[in-house]
Amino acid sequence: MSIEKLWYGSRVLPWLLFPFALLFKLVTAVRRFFYRTGVLKSYRSSKPVIVVGNISVGGNGKTPVVIYLVEQLARMGLKAGVVSRGYGGKAPRYPHIVNENSTPAKCGDEPFMIYKRCHCPVVVDPDRVAAVKKMEKKCVDVIISDDGLQHYAMQRDYEIVVVDGKRRFGNGYLMPMGPLRESISRLKTVDAVIANGGKGSEQEYAMVLKPGKVVKVSDFASPYDEEGTVVTAVAGIGNPRRFFNTLKKIGFKLAETHAWPDHSQYDQTTILAAVDDVSKPIIMTEKDAVKCRSFACSNWYFLPVDAVIDPRFMKHLVTKLGFGSSDVQKG
Repeated sequence: MSIEKLWYGSRVLPWLLFPFALLFKLVTAVRRFFYRTGVLKSYRSSKPVIVVGNISVGGNGKTPVVIYLVEQLARMGLKAGVVSRGYGGKAPRYPHIVNENSTPAKCGDEPFMIYKRCHCPVVVDPDRVAAVKKMEKKCVDVIISDDGLQHYAMQRDYEIVVVDGKRRFGNGYLMPMGPLRESISRLKTVDAVIANGGKGSEQEYAMVLKPGKVVKVSDFASPYDEEGTVVTAVAGIGNPRRFFNTLKKIGFKLAETHAWPDHSQYDQTTILAAVDDVSKPIIMTEKDAVKCRSFACSNWYFLPVDAVIDPRFMKHLVTKLGFGSSDVQKG
């Protein structure tokens, strides 16, 4: 049985892992208590810090929310910088300032994608506090942490949890019994819960991912120009099924689908070896595309997506942080 079926299906078999989940809960609770009481020191930034995270493992849609925030704040005249752990990357030294010479292998696929899409300062460091201190020197108005909800050494001013609106919290158990990093009760302490797809509760802000125009991986510009709609779909993200379903909804017929673990590093050979018919167009996610651009074939494309979030969310955020809301995008 795969871990996904265990977490998002069975509620009986996971009890074999109960002792480990109990230990995980104890360590998590003690750690958070120590930070809350000051036994372990935390850092308060001179800039407002917004954390975009989740309480469960897997792709819930955090990165589109980060991009949405950067763009919305820019419309208000506020410059945002993004800090990230840089999962999947290994820089020669930290903190690593993402620039045009960076690669996903050095800084991680998500930070590199955010930098290329938003053209904003991005700093990568497994130590979030070190990343925040470096970002403070970048003349930004706001610091957004891509993930880091459980990184309590970094104090924050606004906490956002992104929830997969369809998968929700799986069997509802803590790791390794289930997919939860923290218990569901943690949602009562955050500032906003965003439900990505599906039906959220009245206390959550609804979000959908709006597909953009399919473009060529090799230049990130040329539009999809292949004949027909029969394609091969590939994805190395947390929830590839969502991506495959999106392609179907916008009219593509999927001859093949291939999924790799989130943040996978692969080359041209890896993809071509997995595909049965390499003559068909291959469509991937934008996060995969930033890793494949240097070796992409001429018939490789990607589908960019944009987060569309209930406008009440930004109104709540700017009110809580004391920003002016006159320039916040309506609807």
